[in-house]
Amino acid sequence: MARNVLVTLFDDVDTLDFCGPLEVFAITGQRATGLVPFAVTTVAERRSPPITTRSGLWITPYYSFADAVQADILIIPGGLGARHERKNPQMLSFIREQAKNAEIVLSICTGALLLGATGLLDGLTATTHHGALDELATIAPACTVVGGPRYVDNGKVITSAGITAGLDTALYVVQRLLGVATARETASHMEFVWEPIEQHP
Repeated sequence: MARNVLVTLFDDVDTLDFCGPLEVFAITGQRATGLVPFAVTTVAERRSPPITTRSGLWITPYYSFADAVQADILIIPGGLGARHERKNPQMLSFIREQAKNAEIVLSICTGALLLGATGLLDGLTATTHHGALDELATIAPACTVVGGPRYVDNGKVITSAGITAGLDTALYVVQRLLGVATARETASHMEFVWEPIEQHP
């Protein structure tokens, strides 16, 4: 059965933060096996009006918070909007509720600020965009914030560094769940230069 990958959207989200990982999960496995291991979809607090990304794209999410499926993999991207959304009680409540039954909660770039605001990073090690490391440490003082690694895997909660690191992180998740050969095939199809990186910590 395909795992539900739920990509959370909000105004001023960084486009590549969510589009990169979305594409990785959407195309994984289908050429080699004919199977679809991930069912990828999007969610936002509302479906209308459309979400406006940081680069000006209009996106109509498939689900709203009110009718969303339960995520197996919950993706929280970043961008300027993440700094506003960390003060949005509806967003934080949605993340907390989804995280309870998710297999993996994955933040991209400053999406870690949202996880920090929910308390989901307490007692864990995390990373984010290099320009937001101090901000994350302030928001989540019970979290050990590190710069340098492309991603940090705590088991259920995985955080990535900035923007393009989301591609590496999504491929790492594919590797963790389906094996390195499947991850390599996905990267090759995308013509993305990728090599497995040892997880941190």
